[in-house]
Amino acid sequence: MTNELRIAVLGVGMMGADHVARISSKIAGARVAVVNDYFTEKAEELAASIPGARVVNDPIDAIADPEVDAVLLATPGPTHEKQLLACLEYGKPVMCEKPLTTDVETSLAVVKAEAELGKKLIQVGFMRRFDNEYADLKALIDSGDIGRPLVVHCAHRNPAVPPHFDSAMIVKDSLVHEVDVTRFLLDEEITTVQIITPSANTNAPAGLKDPQIAIFTTETGRHVDAEVFVTTGVAYEVRTEVVAERGSAMIGLDVGLVRKSAPGTWGGTITPSFKERFGQAYDTEIQRWVDAVRAGAETGNYVDGPGAWDGYAAAAVCDAGVKSLESGAPVAVDMVPRSSIPGA
Repeated sequence: MTNELRIAVLGVGMMGADHVARISSKIAGARVAVVNDYFTEKAEELAASIPGARVVNDPIDAIADPEVDAVLLATPGPTHEKQLLACLEYGKPVMCEKPLTTDVETSLAVVKAEAELGKKLIQVGFMRRFDNEYADLKALIDSGDIGRPLVVHCAHRNPAVPPHFDSAMIVKDSLVHEVDVTRFLLDEEITTVQIITPSANTNAPAGLKDPQIAIFTTETGRHVDAEVFVTTGVAYEVRTEVVAERGSAMIGLDVGLVRKSAPGTWGGTITPSFKERFGQAYDTEIQRWVDAVRAGAETGNYVDGPGAWDGYAAAAVCDAGVKSLESGAPVAVDMVPRSSIPGA
């Protein structure tokens, strides 16, 4: 492919509009050709600001449009299954913001449908894999310099969440990132999940079980714990520490310039939201996806990053997590073996 990749962006809320701006100003080899959103006026307003972009009101029509080469899904999770299957039907590579779908069964159905097609078209937007700090930590682990990882400690803190956010969403929308980080860093599946609910933050909305502590066990018995606290009122903080046989490593201190001054203060600045903390990761993720799609006709692979299986695995772990949230007990993750789906 020598011309610019023509992308249809479906869903132009906060995340979708951010991707539209990114593709239009930072990404080489691609342009936004079609915009779609349930709120037509929002789509029309955004499309009018992008040279050559137009609105297609029906999302399936946008996917099928002959002047669309690839699709970026930033639509609500419940719409993903139908839209992803349409992308497979029309042979359109797709970057799908999490979740792949909203439940385990439909996620598995998407994995099977792509496998039957015989080529990788679906990439899932777990952007942390593209963050420079996570990439450095993964490279250190893979080098063997600190030995085999034994324990991983994670922290995921938000200053606030929308009013509709409930306790299960802490698992499905926030903890899901630590699920993918665990699988990415350790290269193995999570087999059990336990969610522990400490005394709730009195500043959180009534009924919200926040913070939560998740404990994962992996296939080889390694331990991962993750604190998820989404109503800190402070800023956006994400940390990961890997403790291995010959050393340890931590990322996400996120203090930038460390300053000491009178009267004895010491510190830096914490990023206010995920957009600032992971802006570089999103840029790298979308550029690498565009490059992979443009090369796909020759390579046969239109994905450079987490795929449909990773989305299914995350859904299965989070499903176990929600069950554990209700019971407080460890819950086994129910997944089919990857080897049972040739091409998955």
